[in-house]
Amino acid sequence: MNGTTMLLTLLIKGMIIGLAASIPLGPIGVICVQRTINKGKISGFLSGLGAATADTLFAAIAGFSLSFIISFLEERQTIIELIGGVIVVLLGLKIFATNPISQLKRNKRKKSNLLEDFMSVLLLTGSNPLAVFFFIALFATAGVISHDQSIWVNLIALAGVFLGGALWWYILTSTVNYFRRHFRLKQLWWINKISGAVIFTLGGLAILNVIHKVFF
Repeated sequence: MNGTTMLLTLLIKGMIIGLAASIPLGPIGVICVQRTINKGKISGFLSGLGAATADTLFAAIAGFSLSFIISFLEERQTIIELIGGVIVVLLGLKIFATNPISQLKRNKRKKSNLLEDFMSVLLLTGSNPLAVFFFIALFATAGVISHDQSIWVNLIALAGVFLGGALWWYILTSTVNYFRRHFRLKQLWWINKISGAVIFTLGGLAILNVIHKVFF
């Protein structure tokens, strides 16, 4: 296998790993869908890019075996998970209480804060330290990152992880945006309520899981 073929193979493997990490529709997916419907494709896609960026950072920690960071996350895993659960619950309540009609009117008068959309999902995805161990398992299975390879070769695999995640969020938000024009205001109201309830429930389950691990 020549150098170009090897790099292309690593890039594709990284993209597959990025897709595998992004496709499961947890609270992040629901948030991206809700923002796409209420605020537009760019808002939803940039929110997804926040998740892809956080996943890539976790993949870098896993791939380069930054043991001191992994130890830090392991030691504080419970509190990080608890904070993440609380944030998800609060976000669910906020979405549930939001009136999509007034939100649409505000978005017409001023541009959505796209940086806030990106950063909020980046931080929310970053509150799940277990993702590091998920990437460790995926890298070990796929044989993507090796300490025998140069750092630049490993960076190609990490670029693939980001591109795979970005591709998924582009497909998802583009699909949702395509059907967005068919939604009526009453349907938007219900979508907000259902999205908020789902996100709140997922956050509540995360908190209960932490309580169960600590006390039982």
